[in-house]
Amino acid sequence: MRAPEFWHEPPGLTANLLAPVGAAWDIATRLRRAVARPYRAPVPVVCIGNLVAGGSGKTPIVLSLAGMLREAGIAVHIVTRGYGGDLAGPVRVDPDRHDATAVGDESLLLAASAPCWVARDRAAGIAAAADAGAGIVLLDDGFQNPSVAKDLSLVIVDSEYGFGNGRVMPAGPLREPIAPGLARADAIVLIGDAPAPQELRAVSHPILRAALEPVNGARFAGARLAAFAGIGRPEKFFAALRQLGANLIATQSFADHHPYRPDEIARLHETAEREGLRLVTTAKDWVRLSPGLRDGIEVLEVEIRWGDLVMLQRLLSDFVLRTGHGRNARPTCA
Repeated sequence: MRAPEFWHEPPGLTANLLAPVGAAWDIATRLRRAVARPYRAPVPVVCIGNLVAGGSGKTPIVLSLAGMLREAGIAVHIVTRGYGGDLAGPVRVDPDRHDATAVGDESLLLAASAPCWVARDRAAGIAAAADAGAGIVLLDDGFQNPSVAKDLSLVIVDSEYGFGNGRVMPAGPLREPIAPGLARADAIVLIGDAPAPQELRAVSHPILRAALEPVNGARFAGARLAAFAGIGRPEKFFAALRQLGANLIATQSFADHHPYRPDEIARLHETAEREGLRLVTTAKDWVRLSPGLRDGIEVLEVEIRWGDLVMLQRLLSDFVLRTGHGRNARPTCA
């Protein structure tokens, strides 16, 4: 799905008309949480989630944390739903055997950092990871899922986007109301350099600042580009290219997790060739392309830069010690 424009604007007629549906969604979510009997895993579970639908930077955060824990000598596994993939799981992702059609795009990126499991039943996925030797499980998304007990929950917030119009789906982008959602978090990760949304001013949890940094982005400075993206907010990708000094001559937005057809990629190539442009997309989009469609398409990858490594290290160290795992490991950010 592509996020409607009114989700990003002050509440208007459409949002107000859909507000009762959003209220019903919230009631159903609360009831589900009230009657749930969460699965308690034999290993610690760290949940990386958010309050809004669409991209907020969860995947780069998971990749960064997985790298830190792995370097600290902790056997970290990742569990994700595998959105957009056909396999229900639980199944361990094998990039040599699985493609995005089978396991989704995000899981392929995550599997490059640590053992990654796709499971629509999150509890079953975590159990499979624990049986396979995981010492800690990173749960990619699932903050609103009451079927699993979390030992540490990080809520990711895009500082520029914030919480959209502040309404619950479908009246807005929220998966649940802001205040109770933030109250269940153990820490907030605020991505971007914009001021913190006002809703975070009353939060007593630690707020960790982070930024998405392009990898080798200087190669696009001054380049004439045709860019395309099928992510939560494609304009964010286009803006990143402009900030690198690229000259975006053509852009094309697709729905999040869009499965690309050969004719769509052919048209993008035609536009690029006609105008003498370099064709570029995101890492998430690139892994959704079949190998035969990847030729001639460049990728702008991003990684997380943490604003306060000491606070992050303290948070991870306290968590590892509190859960009784990795007592001799000292998570670092090197």
